[in-house]
Amino acid sequence: MIRVFLIAAALLMAGVILLSVSIWAKKNGRFPNIHVGRNPAMRKRGIGCVEEQDRQERKAKNLMAVKEVTK
Repeated sequence: MIRVFLIAAALLMAGVILLSVSIWAKKNGRFPNIHVGRNPAMRKRGIGCVEEQDRQERKAKNLMAVKEVTK
């Protein structure tokens, strides 16, 4: 049982080390930005972040909105 745990820990550590080496080896090495709103491929397809879509909808004039009556 301990042998399996040690093998799994070694594989995990090797993966982390290899990922960090690939980040360090690049000129401007950074972790990839996987946020939908910042992904160029998603932008080309017209797919945006939910927060960004909500912000745009709040700014746009909503013709279906019900006017509130205040007294």
